[in-house]
Amino acid sequence: MTTILVVDDHPGFRATARRMLEGDGWTVIGEAEDGASALIAVSELRPDVVLLDIGLPDVDGFGVAERLASRGGGGPAIVLVSSRDRGSYGGRLAASPALGFVAKDDLNGPGLRALLAGATG
Repeated sequence: MTTILVVDDHPGFRATARRMLEGDGWTVIGEAEDGASALIAVSELRPDVVLLDIGLPDVDGFGVAERLASRGGGGPAIVLVSSRDRGSYGGRLAASPALGFVAKDDLNGPGLRALLAGATG
């Protein structure tokens, strides 16, 4: 069973993502509203995947992804999400330790599963 932590500053998106992902068979084990909370939640909950919004109020998703990756030890797969499209971030996505990127409007369980499978398979 793959577990997910949803990190986004908008409660409505977190709730929608949780419902949609759980409806597609994922297990959402927690939510966080900012970068600091995300780092704590990853340590406490040890999710397999972190669905990480780029536009957080304290540290952006790129910074959180770098901090998680620097911990080493086979941490969670990180998937960045944003209401903006991929082109808005230029080379920052490629330079990020994140496994991939999904626009919020395109987020769905099967698509996330394919992204994770493509990166590990």
